[in-house]
Amino acid sequence: MISIQNVSKNYFLKTGFIDQLLGKSKVVSALDNVSIDIRDSEVVGLVGESGCGKTTLGKLILKIEDITSGKIMVENIDISNIKGSSTVDYRKSVQMIFQDPYDSLDPKMTVFEIIAEPVKSLKLERNEETLKERVKEMLKMVGLEPAGDYVDRYPHRLSGGQRQRVAIARALIVNPKYIVADEPVSMLDVSIRAGILNLLQNLNSEHGISILLITHDLATARFLCNRIIVMYLGKIVEILPTEKLMTEARHPYTKLLLSSAPDLFSDNIDRISVKGEAANASAAPEGCRFRPRCNYAEERCKAENQHLERIGDEQYVACWKHGELKI
Repeated sequence: MISIQNVSKNYFLKTGFIDQLLGKSKVVSALDNVSIDIRDSEVVGLVGESGCGKTTLGKLILKIEDITSGKIMVENIDISNIKGSSTVDYRKSVQMIFQDPYDSLDPKMTVFEIIAEPVKSLKLERNEETLKERVKEMLKMVGLEPAGDYVDRYPHRLSGGQRQRVAIARALIVNPKYIVADEPVSMLDVSIRAGILNLLQNLNSEHGISILLITHDLATARFLCNRIIVMYLGKIVEILPTEKLMTEARHPYTKLLLSSAPDLFSDNIDRISVKGEAANASAAPEGCRFRPRCNYAEERCKAENQHLERIGDEQYVACWKHGELKI
């Protein structure tokens, strides 16, 4: 299990020439006191608007970036303390599928070289022939057959869907227990998305791989995930089982996301509009971060920070008015 405990991530940005001379900088709070669990063999959806901190959380899990405070425990090991060979071992258990297969694949490498790269980097296999057979197995697993037709191709000879399948094969070849999938279908045509989502679903059901699906698309999360975590401006505002999404979501921001998704819209959901745009993370609003845009905000929302409160079976919401806002 991955247990993320009170994790915060701050960036320090110099704002201008005078500030640089004076050594001043603005603090951008990308994540603020985030706590979630990703259980074994579970698919969890992390949803929210662009810029809310979803990808940052994925990078922290992968140790691409370091946390500012808090803990990330993977199999009861605090990964912020691991170094050297321990980091290599960790890379075997957690892999990432990046959003854009046109950027994440090196155009100068063949499909074989791309998929084999993690194995060589982690020194898991030195025999070239054995490695080539392993790469072909991965290609078959992700639906690229006959595998021999793909191993010597370069990315420019692949479609977008084929590229993303190669990216998935690259993640799978080290037999990870966890995968962070960052918007894995957002850059693909609608006709191709279903195949990639079905592939991820099969990896979870047949191989028990836990997946953190980062997405802004609630329809995608609803199709693939067991639980959905809603993030706004670096804070978790609601956690709920997927089957409760359409009928029992309570936070106003979750309601906004639902009413903004045509594929999910139904007569049971009141379409709402909000005021303004998302706030700047370097100047987060006092109290509830969604308050300036919320139609239900009161003075108490400005005076108090909202914390996740359990309101049902595996459901948590950070809104003191949740009892009045059932969808």
